[in-house]
Amino acid sequence: MKRYSRLHKPHIVINTVMVAILAIVIFPFIWMFFGAFKTNMEVMTMPPKLLPDKFNFDNFAQISKLVPLGRVLFNSVLVAVLTTGAQVLFCAMAGYVFAKISFRGRELLFILILLTMMIPFQLSMITLYKIFVRMKLNNTYLGLILPGTYNALGIFLLRQNIRTIPDSYLEAGFMDGASHMKAFFSIVLPLCKPVLATVAILGFMSSWNSFIWPLIIVSDSDMLTLPVGLSRIQGRWTTQWNLMMAGNLISFIPMLLVYIFAQKYFIKSVAGSGIKG
Repeated sequence: MKRYSRLHKPHIVINTVMVAILAIVIFPFIWMFFGAFKTNMEVMTMPPKLLPDKFNFDNFAQISKLVPLGRVLFNSVLVAVLTTGAQVLFCAMAGYVFAKISFRGRELLFILILLTMMIPFQLSMITLYKIFVRMKLNNTYLGLILPGTYNALGIFLLRQNIRTIPDSYLEAGFMDGASHMKAFFSIVLPLCKPVLATVAILGFMSSWNSFIWPLIIVSDSDMLTLPVGLSRIQGRWTTQWNLMMAGNLISFIPMLLVYIFAQKYFIKSVAGSGIKG
């Protein structure tokens, strides 16, 4: 019995530490959830209380008065879905080219693409803004979508995964008369579902939470996305924290649903990531 206790004592300690870390990570989300249904007075009460005295749903109605909630939600969903779809497609195509098609300078070009991950967006956004204004893409959905269709990390993940697909699969398709495009859509994409889901989740989260680019490229109130719209709730001198929490809850729910829907593919991708040679 003592031996059993000694063997399992380290596991108990590790599990306790992990539960404590998990509680620390999750607590802000729990606080945000209950804060979304509090009055501003309850949020500022000291000592703080986790649960509201009464669940107040008026916070969401007040947000709708301050921000055209339906419109900004529509804009965010449209931009995030189209950006994610285009990003996944372009990253998969680029990954296929770098993994299975030989051409001069392939490795150098791939390294240059990876190096772009080291360049902060803030460094290039002014130049990008000037280009988009000259092309008259400001205050347009295309202007909101285009910058998000490029993702060096997505290209890297898909390239590494596609390299694990045996060349014999593609050669069999080519012998049957398939082109590279046919092989890409019929053979490669079905075998990359976990990584495609991972890139889609990361791309959706990035687009959904994007704030700086929509802030500078859009000035028309009908084109605002949710993060920019919710920023208008915050006043210059005071902030209604209950409304901020309610807005953040609205923004958080779509990301949670996307992750729940695609989590099994995400876990498969992490467990069997093709990050090899």
